[in-house]
Amino acid sequence: MDKEKMMGYEEALKLTLDTISPLDDHRDIDLAGCLGRVLFEDLYSRVDSPSIDASMKEGYAVRSHEISRAGTQNPVRLTVIGVSAAGTPAEMEVTPGTAVRVLTGGKIPGGADAVLAEEFAACEGNVLTVFNTAEPGRNILFRGADVQKGELIAARGSRLTPGMIGSLAAAGFGTVEVFRRPRVAILATGDELVVPGQPLPEGKLYASNLEMLKAWCLRYGMPTGFYILDDKKEIITDKIKEMISTHDAVLTSGGAWTGDRDFVADTLNTLGWKKCFHSIRIGPGKPVGFGMLNQKPVFVLPGGPPSNLTAFLQIALPGLLRLGGHHSPSLPRIMVKLEKELVSRHIDWTEFVYGQLVLGEEHTLFKPLKLSSRLKSMAHAEGVIAVPEGVKTLPAGALVAAQVFI
Repeated sequence: MDKEKMMGYEEALKLTLDTISPLDDHRDIDLAGCLGRVLFEDLYSRVDSPSIDASMKEGYAVRSHEISRAGTQNPVRLTVIGVSAAGTPAEMEVTPGTAVRVLTGGKIPGGADAVLAEEFAACEGNVLTVFNTAEPGRNILFRGADVQKGELIAARGSRLTPGMIGSLAAAGFGTVEVFRRPRVAILATGDELVVPGQPLPEGKLYASNLEMLKAWCLRYGMPTGFYILDDKKEIITDKIKEMISTHDAVLTSGGAWTGDRDFVADTLNTLGWKKCFHSIRIGPGKPVGFGMLNQKPVFVLPGGPPSNLTAFLQIALPGLLRLGGHHSPSLPRIMVKLEKELVSRHIDWTEFVYGQLVLGEEHTLFKPLKLSSRLKSMAHAEGVIAVPEGVKTLPAGALVAAQVFI
């Protein structure tokens, strides 16, 4: 295909994400089982947390102005009139000349506006001798300081982390509505492919791409069905028809070009898919294709390992994440410092460079890997950088965004 007719990377990615809609399918699950799941709806706090003004440490609830001049040479004496503990608040109020013993999490009694840490006082019987000051609000966690009732806690499309789950629990949720995870069919084509672990006849090779794609899908919790297909058009046609009826998306690996035994594109055309593109200006991964068949996304990935991985990470994975409801359908990014210069082979293409991440004094360093060894280099890759269209060189020492795998 002539390069002027090929779509650029950013255009292809935008078209992919604009074409795919999130699954309109959700379920209510316990917080304990929702790590990594994607929220189906905005969630607002049902309560204030904490529900009271509470003490952040053990000490004494006081009227701050009464001890504003307290010190070792000028102690202030107060009368302790009760104890407030978590779950058993004191009923009395702090009045002039008094204090209430409070334990961590205990309710701040009325009349008090500060908590004096216990190490700054001595108590004998009910007489408290104060040796330090405590300004208003000292050591108090005010009602709603963690979460306020009606506050947006997590937005639709958020992938739930342990911290977010803790906030949802504090906000009064025991269950949440999450998107169903897409079911993905992965079809690897090629007479030369062998299931990993089986004896390897001469001239054959193991279906490593299939295992890699499956692992990436499982990393995001997407259940997969995976199959190795002979290079026979009728077999490929039947399996795509079957998978498109039982899964939410289909990935094909291999057979992406137009050679004598590359039947995938021809099969999809026969089945009537709505092609969005087939081949874009990226390297590696140029032959990647995307379209819709029976209103479900189909991604056509090339068979060469570097091209296969790049096409998946830059086009298919964002599309699958959009299908699963993610509002940020991409790999996480960090800023890194280039260890050496990166030179693009085609200034009007987007080139992806894999590398390792090395902890530096001020910035994480990006150490490019050569893909000449293919699988070995890819296995050690911890991130990838894009040299965008229109840029010939990224100089050594430049700070750039990297997509990270770890």
